[in-house]
Amino acid sequence: MIFAVLLVVLIFSASASAVDKIRIGFAPGASSTALPLAEKKGLFREEGLEAEVIRMSSTVAAAALASGEADYVIGMSALRGAIQGLPLKVVASYIQGSTQTLVARSDIKTVSELKGRTITIGTPGGSPDRHARLMIKHFGLQPDKDVKFASGGLTEGRLARLQQGLIDATVVPVPLDLQAKKLGLNVLARAYELFTYPEGGLVTTTMKIKGRPDEVKRVIRAGIKASRYIKANRDATIQFLMEWQRIDKEIATGTYEYLAKATNESGSLSEDGFRLMIEEIKELAKVSREVPMSDVADLSILTVAQKELGIKGN
Repeated sequence: MIFAVLLVVLIFSASASAVDKIRIGFAPGASSTALPLAEKKGLFREEGLEAEVIRMSSTVAAAALASGEADYVIGMSALRGAIQGLPLKVVASYIQGSTQTLVARSDIKTVSELKGRTITIGTPGGSPDRHARLMIKHFGLQPDKDVKFASGGLTEGRLARLQQGLIDATVVPVPLDLQAKKLGLNVLARAYELFTYPEGGLVTTTMKIKGRPDEVKRVIRAGIKASRYIKANRDATIQFLMEWQRIDKEIATGTYEYLAKATNESGSLSEDGFRLMIEEIKELAKVSREVPMSDVADLSILTVAQKELGIKGN
């Protein structure tokens, strides 16, 4: 009897200590919500993982993966490194829409009214610039021909100049579109309502994929569970956003409205949206060669995770 009890204790202790420790990097923003929420709600623990979820700028994500400082990153900034030849791949995606919104002066009420005017963005080639161009194309306008683009500093400064009538329009991420409305400005378009764009991708190394596929699968599963939680638990997710981002309820609610529409419950990667992203990054990185999806994404483990969770297809 004593031996049996000791054996049970030893087995329990061994299983309790057999939690795999991982480090996940994320850039602050609504599109990175899924994995920080998974950590907060114990969804990694359910998968036998102890996750340290670390804020890091998007510019260091690829370097952090390549150096081993991070095991995974959430967000597609590391995709540029993959396209340039680093051994990194996207293994899942939890967001299928861009956070960027196009806002204009109070006297400009539609995108078509921007013809002959200027959209002021931050850095040329940055996310606001790229997505502003996609949004106006959606409404039949040609960038640089029908609408001009000008660099104009930080987001808050651009909003202030817009309110003063010094510029025609700008692009801001969710939830700053709410602040724009409060300032009396018009929200002309939201990127996530117009086109698919897999912003919240999960990226890791090819070494991790080959050497620890079961760990990768469990991380993917935790992200899918978190995405399902977001969709099913509005009030609890808003409360999480308030605490995590230290924002008030109104801003958290606005952020949730984006997440409710853009969150991808299956972890799948839209081929059209991903192709769009690849072409954008190729242009920015001055890469002329063809980049097949298979060079920068490996969805084989995602397929296994989806099957285990009862999700049909990829």
